[in-house]
Amino acid sequence: MEHPTLPSRSRGPFASVKITDVAALAGVAPMTVSRVLNTPDRVSQLTAAKVRAAIEQLGYVPNLIAGGLSSRRSRMIAAVVPTIASPMFHEPVQVFTDAMGAAGYHVMLALSGYEPEAEDAQIRAVLARRPDGLLLTGAHRTPAMRLLLSDAQIPVVEIWDVSDSPTDILVGFDHGEVGAAVADFFAAAGHTHYAALLASDPRAMARSQGFAQRVAQLGHVMVAEHRLPAPAAIRDGRLGLRAIAQRLAGRTALFGSSDNVAYGAILEAGVLGIAVPNQLSVCGFGDFDISRDAEPGFTTVRVDGAEIGRSAAEQLLLRMNGATKPNRVLVPHRILPRAST
Repeated sequence: MEHPTLPSRSRGPFASVKITDVAALAGVAPMTVSRVLNTPDRVSQLTAAKVRAAIEQLGYVPNLIAGGLSSRRSRMIAAVVPTIASPMFHEPVQVFTDAMGAAGYHVMLALSGYEPEAEDAQIRAVLARRPDGLLLTGAHRTPAMRLLLSDAQIPVVEIWDVSDSPTDILVGFDHGEVGAAVADFFAAAGHTHYAALLASDPRAMARSQGFAQRVAQLGHVMVAEHRLPAPAAIRDGRLGLRAIAQRLAGRTALFGSSDNVAYGAILEAGVLGIAVPNQLSVCGFGDFDISRDAEPGFTTVRVDGAEIGRSAAEQLLLRMNGATKPNRVLVPHRILPRAST
């Protein structure tokens, strides 16, 4: 069937695609589009798929608060992060929330986990609430999501990562450089054999890749690299060390993708009779309380999460007030040597 001419993507705040445009493209009634969005169990799978394809093509975002505001500002900021169970994200999100609150904004928090599809769904959901700004974790988005964020025409700050082409504002650090710095730290202590326990999320894998690449550049040996679920807990670190224990040759330097993983490995080393640091040197990542409070404390990499939260809030507020902004703010990292090395 032929459809009426549909609007091209608007570049104004939140593209002016209407539910009737989606219905026309999908060849259904507007009520059917509404049902797909609100009560999808009342629509056939084939019809729902046609409607969702039209939504994707047009970049449609449902307005859940249409007519509900007297001004164009909602005074609400949306933050999408994988989890707040880990101190890795808790600190920057808390500082960001406090800073935005002091400026008169409320922060709506959405947890996306570590699957890209789940993150995209959360971003679409929070955009439907018409926030004044958006905080996202990581800086690698699909082309379709970049276009949707561009259409939204709101400031976007991406944290905890680096990219040559951020969506808007970036406040983060290079995970590959962190891994390389840990390898150099171990090499300076005389190590030639290395291992890694890494969680299966993109940032942890980037740290592990940087670690392995530097080991190869040094002409040293990577004896084991074991992947863990994300987010990885202390138990995963224990199971990970148990899985690679037979491959540890002589004195080995182990990089854990988080302090939880590193601590789990240290605990399991004690069970297996592997002396730390004489037989196994261990470095974690995150500078969690556990790395300082363990007895003895263990070596880790510190990235200032509070500074990430402060800088993200500062840059977002500047952008919302029309100021020119740098699109990359890099936060330094440093290795904190303790008893495990």
